[in-house]
Amino acid sequence: MSDILIRADNVSKVFHSHKEDVEAIHDFSLTVKKGEIVCIVGASGCGKSTFLNMVAGFIQPSSGRILLEGQEITKVEPRCGMIFQNYALFPWMTVIENITFGPRLKGVQKKVRHEQAKQWIKRVGLKGFDYSYPGELSGGMQQRVALTRALANEPDVLLCDEPFGALDAMTRQAMQQELLRLMYKSNQTILFITHSIDEALILSDRVVIMSARPGRVKAVFENDLPRPRKLELQLTDRYLELKRKVWSLVEEEVVSALGIRKG
Repeated sequence: MSDILIRADNVSKVFHSHKEDVEAIHDFSLTVKKGEIVCIVGASGCGKSTFLNMVAGFIQPSSGRILLEGQEITKVEPRCGMIFQNYALFPWMTVIENITFGPRLKGVQKKVRHEQAKQWIKRVGLKGFDYSYPGELSGGMQQRVALTRALANEPDVLLCDEPFGALDAMTRQAMQQELLRLMYKSNQTILFITHSIDEALILSDRVVIMSARPGRVKAVFENDLPRPRKLELQLTDRYLELKRKVWSLVEEEVVSALGIRKG
């Protein structure tokens, strides 16, 4: 049996409007293995989120196809869990109600789903906030609830659309370490969108660099930095070498996207 979980074959996406057609992604191909963390970086507007939304089944490719476990994604995909930058929690629900929302829809018995939720709440350091509402929590706490809500639904793949982008630097680093800690235990497959090269290098097994719109796969880097990943790695020669390589490719696309002439 193949260990490929996600396969995108020659995917293109065109958005139509009464003014003009915009091609967001062109001939995009990528595979993601089970248990792998793949980070996608690129200039703003290059189609990173568009690709993630197609994997989730929120939108469909204009051409090509995306497969999950060998099956083409043609509708909203329940095997995918999604985490957004703006948390996307239900403000009228408590922490435990948000976390148990998915299992409730799947028919998990109330006692079982509440016991599981309490275990997750303890695991991510939110014990005592079971019946708090999102508006009563800090940004970092809300994002921990969003992460827990996605994982409690036991997705085959976790899709992350810049989930830590709105957090301050210290909270962002703490959330990166929290995500890694949980992933090491569960061997969860993750497709992670970020603008931060440092974040990509701390989290990923592979880094995918996308071209400016229309987005294509420009390059893929194997991330051979040792695990467990600590912030001290950012001072090592290998880390700095990888960061320079990734940035040189991303910079080309940023310059292209902004129409800046170099030199």
